[in-house]
Amino acid sequence: IGRVKERLSEMVLDGDLKPGVYAKDVALHIIALLGANGGIGFAYEYGGTLFDALSMEERMTVCNMAIEGGARCGYVNPDDKTFDYFKDRPMSPSGDDWFKALAYWKTLYSDDGCKFDKEINLDAQEIEPLVTWGTSPQDVAPITSVIPDPSKEINEDRKAAMERSLNYMGLKANTKISDIKIDKVFIGSCTNGRIEDLRNAAKLLKGKKVAANVDAMVVPGSGLVKAQAEEEGLDKIFKEAGFEWREPGCSMCLAMNADKLKPKQRSASTSNRNFEGRQGRGGRTHLVSPGMAIAAAVSGHLADVREIQ
Repeated sequence: IGRVKERLSEMVLDGDLKPGVYAKDVALHIIALLGANGGIGFAYEYGGTLFDALSMEERMTVCNMAIEGGARCGYVNPDDKTFDYFKDRPMSPSGDDWFKALAYWKTLYSDDGCKFDKEINLDAQEIEPLVTWGTSPQDVAPITSVIPDPSKEINEDRKAAMERSLNYMGLKANTKISDIKIDKVFIGSCTNGRIEDLRNAAKLLKGKKVAANVDAMVVPGSGLVKAQAEEEGLDKIFKEAGFEWREPGCSMCLAMNADKLKPKQRSASTSNRNFEGRQGRGGRTHLVSPGMAIAAAVSGHLADVREIQ
């Protein structure tokens, strides 16, 4: 990770996340600030007290979406949390090989005093529960806000892109985001299909029911995640609430097989991309965290996860 032949950008986030804010919100916040092309030519190194505190799976969510910000890759310097996570995993080295690997991994830190081509400092307390409203991961707004108005945009290219997005998404400027009704909820993908994602979602969902107007599905990110979730009884919580419990795979993240949106259907999705047609021809995707996906599933519309906690 220290040998990427690209420029390096250091992304430092300090502070703690507010209640209802997840790693997915961190990723969307960064992309919203820098743009979907902001990372072109860069490798993002994420650091600061926030990333020190995040779990490995939370770090993976943010690093997974570095590509959505245009970066070549995203990484966090390895630490004891990293090594503990990999120890005794099925594909990890064992015996003497583990200690050899550990010795090598400990050389992968960025050098003390190294120079970055760009440094960005952010405050984690500024991040709100977020949702995308357009057809790019940079089209992001807090759930408490309204759809932005293209007429207020000075840049003509950006204005045209916003108008195209709103036309495709079937939305009007200044509409309250929390008034947008949905048809589908998808929890899964390489971005948010890990065991911690499913645990957090199940904890919020327990004792609640999916709204009558919503079809909802959970697709674990791997066979190991599915087995662990079932061992913990998470599948029962999802099924009792009205979610479909599916086999692991890509599924509706990219309209795999029958798992897709029909034209003009709208989804709240924990996947990583909301491009035109990504989840089905004419389908309309709103990217959200697993917590926000649960809020949408039980409310029948995009909703603030803090209202159901």
